[in-house]
Amino acid sequence: MKKVLFILGELSDDDIDWLVGTGNREEISAGTVLIREGQAVNALYVLLDGTLAVSTEALGGKEIAKLSSGDVVGEMSFIDDNPPSATVQAVDEALVLSIPRAELAQKLYQDVGFGSRFYRALAILLSNRLRGTVQQLGYNRDKSQVEGGANGLEPKVSDNVAIAEARFDWLLRRLRSGEIF
Repeated sequence: MKKVLFILGELSDDDIDWLVGTGNREEISAGTVLIREGQAVNALYVLLDGTLAVSTEALGGKEIAKLSSGDVVGEMSFIDDNPPSATVQAVDEALVLSIPRAELAQKLYQDVGFGSRFYRALAILLSNRLRGTVQQLGYNRDKSQVEGGANGLEPKVSDNVAIAEARFDWLLRRLRSGEIF
């Protein structure tokens, strides 16, 4: 499931308009390092198209994951203000929506409603990722505790998936065409 759906399903249309209007459409060449392990990140990224590889020095630079359209990148460093724990590099040509950290932080501070929706969305995203990791590692033998509703989501979150998918498709059409916001 596309990780950005967790965010788009929780935010309002006005919130999404703000993200798109504030963010920058960036075309990333194959081989470009988007995030370097241990170095500050100045943006939150939504991968719209292409593939990114995630690697970590702790494993000798070994690739630990591949990211695809709809994945969110840099969210952990945004939340805890620590340097990234992995390097993220474009495998092929990629298109991202880059949301500047300073502007996002200011919006979260000034707009309590947006902040509440945004942080809830990130909490759901990270919770889902952690549940998936626990399940992959085999720590959760009782699958019913992980599976929840449709797509492994709680019913409330699952209800938002359809609208989030429509919003993501709209976002892709606008950004792929290079439409100015």
